Amino acid sequence: MIKYNLKCDRNHNFEAWFKNSSAFDEQVEKNVVTCAICGSNNVEKALMAPSVPKKGSSRDTTAASVQTNDVQQFETVLKALKELKKNVESNCDYVGTNFAEEARKIHYGETEKRGIYGEASESEKAELIEEGVEIATIPWLPNSDA
Repeated sequence: MIKYNLKCDRNHNFEAWFKNSSAFDEQVEKNVVTCAICGSNNVEKALMAPSVPKKGSSRDTTAASVQTNDVQQFETVLKALKELKKNVESNCDYVGTNFAEEARKIHYGETEKRGIYGEASESEKAELIEEGVEIATIPWLPNSDA
């Protein structure tokens, strides 16, 4: 596992975990890495400070301890995202690629107010935000067979 400091095109800084550096590259190429703050998928690695041990200190035990804590935090975040997905799927209507249209109808009172989820392009999301439609981008985990 590797943790990267990331930055989106709107200058939001956040962290994300990846299996390895090539997994990051593949996910960015597929536009599945999104800003944790605004949902933009125009993301790149931010400047990171290397972990350099102090003179005379043993890095092995410190690194192992940090890695264990990082993995635990990652697992906690994954569990929370799985619960969030389960909650959204149970309590909201899936509208697929019609998300932007349905969100507008709800916002302007043309249809009943309810929770919805689905897909929208970056330009559709930007237009909704400009119109004052409240939306959130959630990092959506794929279904697992395990």
